[in-house]
Amino acid sequence: MNPKSIKKSHAMMLPYLVAATFFMEYLDTTVIATALPQMAESFGVGPNEVSMGMTAYMLALAVFIPISGWVADRYGSRTVFCSAIVVFTLASILCGLSFSVETFTAARILQGMGGALMVPVGRLIVVRNTEKSQLMQAISTITWPAIAAPVVGPPIGGFITTYASWEWIFLLNVPFGIAALIAAIAFVPNERSTERKPLDIVGFLLSGATLTAILYGTELASQQDANIWFAISCVVSGLILGVITYRHASNRMHPLIDYSTLKVPTYSVTVITGSITRIGIGAVPYLMPLIFQIGFGMSAFHSGLLLLASAIGNFGMKAFTTPILQRWGFRTVCIVDVLVASVSTIACGLLTPSTPLLWILIVVFVYGLARSMQFTSLATLAYADIPQSQMSAASTLWSAANQMTIGMGIAFGALSLQVAAWARGASQANTEMIFTLSDFKWAFAAAGVLTLISLPGYWNMDRHAGAKISGTKVKS
Repeated sequence: MNPKSIKKSHAMMLPYLVAATFFMEYLDTTVIATALPQMAESFGVGPNEVSMGMTAYMLALAVFIPISGWVADRYGSRTVFCSAIVVFTLASILCGLSFSVETFTAARILQGMGGALMVPVGRLIVVRNTEKSQLMQAISTITWPAIAAPVVGPPIGGFITTYASWEWIFLLNVPFGIAALIAAIAFVPNERSTERKPLDIVGFLLSGATLTAILYGTELASQQDANIWFAISCVVSGLILGVITYRHASNRMHPLIDYSTLKVPTYSVTVITGSITRIGIGAVPYLMPLIFQIGFGMSAFHSGLLLLASAIGNFGMKAFTTPILQRWGFRTVCIVDVLVASVSTIACGLLTPSTPLLWILIVVFVYGLARSMQFTSLATLAYADIPQSQMSAASTLWSAANQMTIGMGIAFGALSLQVAAWARGASQANTEMIFTLSDFKWAFAAAGVLTLISLPGYWNMDRHAGAKISGTKVKS
């Protein structure tokens, strides 16, 4: 599992291969939202029934992500990664051929199983086979799909459903899946752990139940016609199960999720403090299309065009991420970027239909820059001081935390919006609640404040944190 054990040319290809599979997986998570009406008409049901497919996919991810590290260690990273690509691609074909909600939901569950193994194991392959000096650039490469997909997914989905049909959302994965499989066979080493650890079945059940409860609750919270208190109870139940899972893992020699990685300061801050940041920043992709469509009265297409400014910010920052981290270091960058992300998030809520277009684009663009910088910094810093023997455990826990915070960001945005509406006297029983610009202002403010709350965690970081991979020399 030494990065020098494979050809340098192969090691350089790995981040791009993994990034391609990540984009395929993340895009399928977000692109389907705009296709729901057309799919519902095709199946002869309502949009809410079709959304079961989205929920089923998310829950399959929740159940199988925790076991990804153990499976990779037992059967080999290339074997598992290639199998995951095959499962994901075949499931995509089945999604495109679905003729009912039931067949579509079953195909999405299978697709979620493939994605649950593909993303964590792909990340593990990269961090295991990349020199520390090259890790920052490699992580930056594999992080962009998670940053870009939530922004570009809805416009792509709208384009496909408008000018083709919803089936192509899934069938387009086939050529990419085949190409990724060929590349994986050619470039990915089949690494596995020399220690044959037993499967922690109780830990698997507990971790799966934890993530399922949290993600199901957050999914419910994002729906206007859902019982918000039931959604909150699901999230709280998931958090309680999480505590039980942690206590179980602490008492086992070979836990499924090894929380001892949290003893590494640079890793701990990315998982714990970083989760708060990701929830706050992650609320914006949910709130932004709504304020443009509901608050400004724009069409979904025009709203998507404005969101491209955020995507441009995401992509544009990629060229500067490595030089910025090398110049100023992780601590300074994280502190400044959290402040920028917080201010730009609050500024989004202050936009109105009379705001000049240029100013709207600037605010959305700056948010995209800050989002990209912070997410990439956290993803890179996570592995700065993790020893090779704990890479698998670190990748599994990071993937679980990342998946959880994506859902919680959406839920936080939805809950903040509804609380703002209730505070001005809107009826809780009204399932067709009409939101005002004032509601959005307070929801964006809540997301910005939550992002700002994570600031002390970065402030308390060592000034030399991550210097091994950034090469930054900080004066004492």
